[in-house]
Amino acid sequence: MQQGSGFKKDAVQALQNETLQAALNTARGGFVDKRRVAVDALPEFDAIKARAKAIKNHTLDNLGDYLQEFERAVIASGGQVHWAQTTEQANQAVLEICAQANAKCVTKGKSMISEEMQLNHALENAGYEVMETDLGEYIIQLAKETPSHIIAPAVHKTKAQVEALFDEFHGAELPPNRSREQLVSEARVRLREAFLGADVGITGANFLIAETGSSVLVTNEGNGDLTASIPGVHIVTASIDKVIPKLDDLPTFLRLLGRSATGQELTAYTTLFTGPRRAEETAGPEQFHVILLDNGRSDIRDSEFKDALRCIRCGACLNHCAVYGAVGGHAYNAVYPGPIGQVMTPLLNGLDSSLETISACTMNGHCKAVCPMGIPLPDLIRKHRVAAFEQNKNSFLERKGLSFWKSMGLKPGVYRHLTAMSAKAVKLLGDFPLLQNLTPLLGSWKNGRVLMKARGKTFQALLKAGRKHD
Repeated sequence: MQQGSGFKKDAVQALQNETLQAALNTARGGFVDKRRVAVDALPEFDAIKARAKAIKNHTLDNLGDYLQEFERAVIASGGQVHWAQTTEQANQAVLEICAQANAKCVTKGKSMISEEMQLNHALENAGYEVMETDLGEYIIQLAKETPSHIIAPAVHKTKAQVEALFDEFHGAELPPNRSREQLVSEARVRLREAFLGADVGITGANFLIAETGSSVLVTNEGNGDLTASIPGVHIVTASIDKVIPKLDDLPTFLRLLGRSATGQELTAYTTLFTGPRRAEETAGPEQFHVILLDNGRSDIRDSEFKDALRCIRCGACLNHCAVYGAVGGHAYNAVYPGPIGQVMTPLLNGLDSSLETISACTMNGHCKAVCPMGIPLPDLIRKHRVAAFEQNKNSFLERKGLSFWKSMGLKPGVYRHLTAMSAKAVKLLGDFPLLQNLTPLLGSWKNGRVLMKARGKTFQALLKAGRKHD
């Protein structure tokens, strides 16, 4: 299926999936409530947001310089940098490194860029054994699914579904109704075997520090550290917009990331990897590679969507999105779901891939309000909608409807007359429910809804009548 297509159909299926709805309802409150408590406990949160935004804007304005500085620092520390314009080039770089290392087994830490590259498919097609080590990624790897959330890949799975997966793949006589702790321990045993047997470890990067050539990894499980330090080869896959200038800039972003993502002051593990193992060190990889992926980001930086590159992938916009909260991530059929995905997917895959998803936004502004990097997500989504309309990508009826609405808005007298007629029509439909089934376009909208009885007058008319009465 083309990425971003089929949203309406998949959204309906998601709404009717009781198991998915139970999983989403369980997760929704935790993310939102914990973030609010963590942010309220930090009075200077808005000041930190402003500083982080300024740092990112400065970095994007001077991106080429900082990327070159990062490359020089990586080389100075004994590592190598590989530049990739496309995902195909990035995958090829990974495969060449694995081949040179005579690798057979590869462990992976959670990485949205590797999802963007479809790296697992490339490795498996080349004959490598690949094991995801993030618990959520491990679960969806067993289920042969893609992540449904930026920071919680398996948030759409219930505990019962996870237990059933483990029963199927772990191949042991296991008791039913195991606790979450037991399931985690069960997965840990499997993952430890993979860590110890891996020839190459691949991680993403939350940030890249130009000054030191360091890759920064933020996790709550420690799996990233084991993936990076036990195998003989460590590969970092990251997009070019991950770079920040100095080590001193890092705490600013870390104070925002944990609070916005999971409601923590800091995540459990924040690790900086700088080059391969030194002569005096007893642990760490013998090779350190960083693959820097562009995949259209240079063009985005020079466009009206530049603000989107400030994203630190915290997932707050997803957690507060009414649409994502109702249908989950898989309905978007894209690497990045939710509001940030509605902005990025058309930029990465073309506007044609996202005509349905860019319309799946209520424009309530919650995503913009909670974004720690101040990205005006509704404004950027609206730009895509305008582009779709101007390029005649919308359906004929939709374009004609919008044109009609615009023309009426420019004629106040006609607009008042039409809204008065509409108010009477809505009252008539409410008084006689059988008419609702005969009304064009209302049938599908009415599924799952009850049309309330209306007063039959517009708000302006009711307000005017109330003032006369007073």
